[in-house]
Amino acid sequence: MTYSPHPKEGASKKLKLSGSFKQTKESTDISPSSMVRGKRTPRQNLNQGQKGVSQRSAYLEIRRSKDPDASMPDAISSKINNLGAVEASNLNMSKEKEYGLLGPFKTIPKEAIYCSRIHEKHPFGIFIYGENPQELSFSLVLLELSLVLVLTHIIRHLLKPLKQPRVISEILGGMIVGPSCLSRYKKFANWIFPGQSAYIYRNIGTFAFMYFMFLSGVKMDLLMIKKATKKQWYIGMVGMVVPTAATALVAVCVRNSLGPEMMKVSSIWGISASLAITAFPVLHPIMRELNLLSSDIGRMALATAVIGDVVGINGLVAFEITKTSGRSALGAIGIRHVWGVLAVAFLTDMLGLAIVNGPWYLGLAIPDGPPLGSTLTHKCESFVLEILMPFAYLNIGLMTDVFAMRDDWSKLQPLFFVALTGYLTKFVSTLLVTRFFDMSMRDGVTLSLIMSLRGQVELLLFIHWLDFQMIGIPQFTMFVLLTTVMTGIATPLINIVYNPNRPYMINKRRNIQHTPPNTELTVLVCFLDEESVPGMIHLLEVSNPTVHNPFLVYALHLVELVGRAAPMFIDHTGEPKENDKKSQKDYSGTVHKSFQTVHETRGDVIKVHSFTSVAPKRSMYQDVCELALNRKASLIILPYSMSPMRGLAGTDMIQNSVKSLNYTVLDHAPCSVAMLVDKGDFRPPANLRMSVTLEYHFAMLFLGGADAREALACADRMAGNPNVSLTVIRFLAHNGEGDNEMEKKLDDGLVTAFWVKYEGNEQVAYREVVVRNGEETVAAIRAMNSEDYDLWIVGRKLGVNPILIEGLSSWSENLERGVIGDYVASVDLGSTASVLVVQQQVLRDKETNSGGFARANLEIF
Repeated sequence: MTYSPHPKEGASKKLKLSGSFKQTKESTDISPSSMVRGKRTPRQNLNQGQKGVSQRSAYLEIRRSKDPDASMPDAISSKINNLGAVEASNLNMSKEKEYGLLGPFKTIPKEAIYCSRIHEKHPFGIFIYGENPQELSFSLVLLELSLVLVLTHIIRHLLKPLKQPRVISEILGGMIVGPSCLSRYKKFANWIFPGQSAYIYRNIGTFAFMYFMFLSGVKMDLLMIKKATKKQWYIGMVGMVVPTAATALVAVCVRNSLGPEMMKVSSIWGISASLAITAFPVLHPIMRELNLLSSDIGRMALATAVIGDVVGINGLVAFEITKTSGRSALGAIGIRHVWGVLAVAFLTDMLGLAIVNGPWYLGLAIPDGPPLGSTLTHKCESFVLEILMPFAYLNIGLMTDVFAMRDDWSKLQPLFFVALTGYLTKFVSTLLVTRFFDMSMRDGVTLSLIMSLRGQVELLLFIHWLDFQMIGIPQFTMFVLLTTVMTGIATPLINIVYNPNRPYMINKRRNIQHTPPNTELTVLVCFLDEESVPGMIHLLEVSNPTVHNPFLVYALHLVELVGRAAPMFIDHTGEPKENDKKSQKDYSGTVHKSFQTVHETRGDVIKVHSFTSVAPKRSMYQDVCELALNRKASLIILPYSMSPMRGLAGTDMIQNSVKSLNYTVLDHAPCSVAMLVDKGDFRPPANLRMSVTLEYHFAMLFLGGADAREALACADRMAGNPNVSLTVIRFLAHNGEGDNEMEKKLDDGLVTAFWVKYEGNEQVAYREVVVRNGEETVAAIRAMNSEDYDLWIVGRKLGVNPILIEGLSSWSENLERGVIGDYVASVDLGSTASVLVVQQQVLRDKETNSGGFARANLEIF
């Protein structure tokens, strides 16, 4: 037989009994921080001839019920009646104990005991063989997890138009399952959370917070404090000191209205410091969702949050020490440790500190970024966030009861004003400091809103206060609601006030067509891996750089941000600073050596400066556009990697990171953009001798419009290379149908100038083809494919006569290459030639004419 307290009261100990027993009136302490600290009921004798009890095994459970006999077998009920009734005083629950499924964190009496049949812990299948999930432990856990995940995703989908972060939907999902909504109905609560389920999700939720803080510590870079500017230090310090002092002052004024535990100086200090902190683990995921990590305001907010955390953590540690004085350290042991994180959590819990402090310190001790930090984050983050954290939010939701606030609002008012003071002074003090340093009002408000965000760390602190009995369920519920409301209001306001894309698009022309001759051409070359580097370098070489028309090349290596929280931008030119030496070593590798070789061998015509950007996929374009804007680049060259699978049509596998990067750069670039679809034959063989000169044959498809004119300007530069022969084919609509008169005049002027320039050059050919629709355009391109071309050059889409591509738009699969560019790059054409797709700079006042194409497709990544 097994002894088990009632699941609602969070009991975690089971004790096998034999013989007969006598009911005791001992009490068991089952606070969540010490789940296994309770005193065991002494073993007693049990009559072996008891009827209705299985001879294999059974559970003895404590059930809180006014009528304990109502749900018991007759034999067990009669046995208990013979033992004597439980005192009526033990059946009376306090008002606070009735709130929520978890009840209070206090000592509770033992009550009625009866036997129930043990069940299997693991199912043979998951709901597919007719099993009842309530009878199987693992199926029950899956059922609870599935319920929370379904509700969370539904809420997230509904809140998506309101730009709410993920943490809001997860908190609301837990609250809906809890006593604030569904679990208020006893039948639902008893069905979804029977038996020992409370013990399971509490412990899994605790593990989730531990590993969440561990990963946050791994990704946090303390060197940001050393790199922080004076402005960031002032914002961080004032944003901590002023709210803490103001909150403490208000708390002292209303001290007599607070609870006995809350009146203590240590409690006031702990709450004041907690309300002033902007936790880095909370800030980072929300800013990543808002795509602000690589923006100027995002980098400042992260550095300020690190400063605030380092300063504020000292106050919280002092609070922990004062609150745990006099408590038994060994009594706080409640978590079985298996791995290092659990072992460190065990030690901190044993010392009387919050159990998540140890994992966080361990994470800080691990170097962020590659190789260790990136590996840990890559392997653990998805499991922690998608599987473990839902149990943490479930735990929060089941401790939250909005109906508990109804009758205690008079007691909650003083604490409400204390919390409101902390939030308001945090916002106002941060805003005033930003204005003191002459930041714009828009940036100041944005930074103030970012520093007001709240989330997982605050929820963890609320649980800790509940454990220390500083607050009860009504106060806990109020703090959870304030956290949700604060973040729910601040996040959409940030999205409205601050637009990180504003500064990139300009009105000054920066493109190939309008670059004066005999001047230096600035080119930004971007790449994500070594595979695309040879094709990029060869494209630069065949573009005919000369002493009179030199190239200034900025080579930008784009690396996905993994294993660290803060983005990095590394300049490999010159001697690195002491703080940046490790970063250069981690991210330089061999990718820049090829560009460095070009700089050394052809430095008279090609000068190279190397950079590395470590950023999330969604914000890589910000570093690309920022660098192009600051260095006044006229052209950005992007890779477009393709690896056909078995040569079948429609089976091209495209790197998602490259695809998303191309979309966003095309939409926000401050200059012209060219995408190189490198099929491998364009680059020279690796074993080619230096003395051997290769000859190339390029084809330029001119369909009209700004993009086609920019592509022709690029082809014009390549035509100056004596080893390049060029064929230009201009497509015209029959009888001029669908032509835009203004675009037609611009096209005629540029084409005429090109034809006059190369009229006597045998290496340059010009042809015109008249077509009636897209089908004839494709047929003409197929006829050209009989010649052996090495590179196709096409304009992307802007200004193309719709008659020339009629019927082809629905066929195109990759719109970022344009209709014609997508066709000549696909395996349907059967060409082995690489493709260069060119888009001319879109001026800021003509942004709406670009069709907002990329903006409508951002959801793909």
